[in-house]
Amino acid sequence: MKNLFIISFLMIATPIFAQKYEVAQIKTPHGEILIWLYDETPEHKASFIQLAKAGYWDSLTFNRVIPDFVAQGGCPDTPEGFTDSTMLLKPEFRPHLKHEYGTFAAGRDANPAMLSARCQFYIVQNKNGLARLDNKFTVYGKVIKGMDVVDKIVNLPRNKEDAPLTPVTIDVNIIKMKAKDLKKLGWNKF
Repeated sequence: MKNLFIISFLMIATPIFAQKYEVAQIKTPHGEILIWLYDETPEHKASFIQLAKAGYWDSLTFNRVIPDFVAQGGCPDTPEGFTDSTMLLKPEFRPHLKHEYGTFAAGRDANPAMLSARCQFYIVQNKNGLARLDNKFTVYGKVIKGMDVVDKIVNLPRNKEDAPLTPVTIDVNIIKMKAKDLKKLGWNKF
């Protein structure tokens, strides 16, 4: 009877322990950044996953880095990046998703509809957060590993346009991680 109980428990518990979650991975010459993408912003999450799987960003860089502000990357900085309607998303503002240290969010230009540029993302590096950006830019993820990498990147020598003097290339992927591995990183919000 005891063995039957153990076998029954394992059959029920195995799917919970075996479940894998999609996590964004940005590989740079300075290290790896892992990002949890929020279900609360489904259009931005789906768009990011689609572009990552297509290899969209793999020839691009962190093109704007400002200490105590953000590390911004992904956009090819062409007019098409903002005017091509297939590259724009309606905002998905969520009051509980704030611009805190490690927040992952969508960039945009000054368009009045606050449409996000699918191709551009940034990571908040200010340790006090950037409350002035809340409900103005869509927050759709959180760095769960690699803020030390972001801190290093924003402090690299840069030009007057805030681009690193030595380009910081990015290789963006979607990886699958088990709950136990996410918990080891201190993330348990799934």
